[in-house]
Amino acid sequence: MFEWMAWTLPVAVFFCSIVLMLIGMTVWELKSPTTSRRGWLPLETTRGDRLFVGLLAAAYVNLAFVALSEKMVAWFGLVDEPSIWISFVLSMALLALIMRKG
Repeated sequence: MFEWMAWTLPVAVFFCSIVLMLIGMTVWELKSPTTSRRGWLPLETTRGDRLFVGLLAAAYVNLAFVALSEKMVAWFGLVDEPSIWISFVLSMALLALIMRKG
């Protein structure tokens, strides 16, 4: 069923993180219903809205990193492509920023 995808450890950790976030957000919403607020995003958002926007941003960061990692070897004179863990950390940091300040 999932043979078409390259299931590496970073990919599995990324998707497991998403599942755990969704479970955590569901429990948090049941315990403490959210209210809309304005952050630096250009609209009023709830926690779920910010999670959705953050997950989209995290996915785009990972896709951009995968697209550019081969070129980074030439740009920076690297021996190997940079680790995908770098994009994982960057995307989770961006997600946390959007959840907190967005």
